Amino acid sequence: MQSASASSPYKNRVLASLPAIEIKRLAPHLSPVTLKINRTLHDAGQTVDTVYFLEEGICSVVVAMESGNTVEVGLIGRDGFVGLPVLLGTEHAPNRNFIQIPGHGYSVKAKFLREQIETSSELRKVLQRVAQGMLTQTAQTAACNRLHELEERLARWLLMCQDRVQSDQIPITQEFLGMMLGTRRTSVTVAAGMLHKAGLIAYSRGNVTIQDRERLKQTACECYQIIHEEYVRLGLL
Repeated sequence: MQSASASSPYKNRVLASLPAIEIKRLAPHLSPVTLKINRTLHDAGQTVDTVYFLEEGICSVVVAMESGNTVEVGLIGRDGFVGLPVLLGTEHAPNRNFIQIPGHGYSVKAKFLREQIETSSELRKVLQRVAQGMLTQTAQTAACNRLHELEERLARWLLMCQDRVQSDQIPITQEFLGMMLGTRRTSVTVAAGMLHKAGLIAYSRGNVTIQDRERLKQTACECYQIIHEEYVRLGLL
């Protein structure tokens, strides 16, 4: 993927990397959208009729169990787009996609984007790189959730969020963190307390501040680096 142009009006890495001729076709169909926290973009099993390109904020991809428990299997920010089934030629979202950190971006009708994908090999290749990144992220996250300690997973998650919001401050509650990591709030409190005591993060009123990124990377499991390096290789971060 080409590097995002410094002159591009878009922060989204996909839109910013598209050649001028491609963005000229897309731009009239991109509608600005404000993305409030907890807004569901696609529910599991829902027909995907709209695709979203985030400029700021983060969308979580979560799996919900019959018990009501949920666990996050993917993060999407300015590094990709929400609506992968459109690229894959399917109609339904397999999981719930909702806004975890509020922001804004652009929406485009799935029917129009699908037509563009079929006629433009350049657009198709760019979106396929996003799919490759998501495959890496979800596979590594599955392994991480099964094999690594909560403190390592929390460090990995915070670093991934930081990469996508481009800020040391991440607005998130411990209750929400527990839901994302598939564990109880009390367990997250203990893990976050360990990171705080070590001087890696600060936490207050639903806001986590990363104070020492390098040491946080050392605390995280290898999953963060694997995912990060793949996204950098693909030109998404």
